[in-house]
Amino acid sequence: MKKEDIPQDPGALQKFTREVSYAVDENGNYITALSAGWEVKTNALDVAWSDIERKVHSAREKVLRHEASPVLYYMELKLMNVQVLADYTGFWKWQIKRHFKPRVFEKLSPKKLQRYASVFDITVDELKNGNWNESGV
Repeated sequence: MKKEDIPQDPGALQKFTREVSYAVDENGNYITALSAGWEVKTNALDVAWSDIERKVHSAREKVLRHEASPVLYYMELKLMNVQVLADYTGFWKWQIKRHFKPRVFEKLSPKKLQRYASVFDITVDELKNGNWNESGV
């Protein structure tokens, strides 16, 4: 790609960052140049964020219906999966899946709740009681 062909499409991150791209200058040498964005990439990011928002909303609804514990909600909110959460907390994956069950979650010790709260960067009270209004947490 020639330097003048580097995409400069407006994107969601254009006010915060620019991306380094490789291009060919007028002498045929590879150079680096900044790109403000690329519409295709912006669209792909929008789809990904939409999927994330859907998962967070779904987890929140499950917590409100007492079908899941807040651990599931905060895991989705913090963009984690069971393996990542297991790595951070030291719990086994099967334990975390059990902790998704409201009846099991309610019986967790303060020490286990604190491990989750620390990983999610919230208080134990926030973990247990959440802020389940429409604006979310």
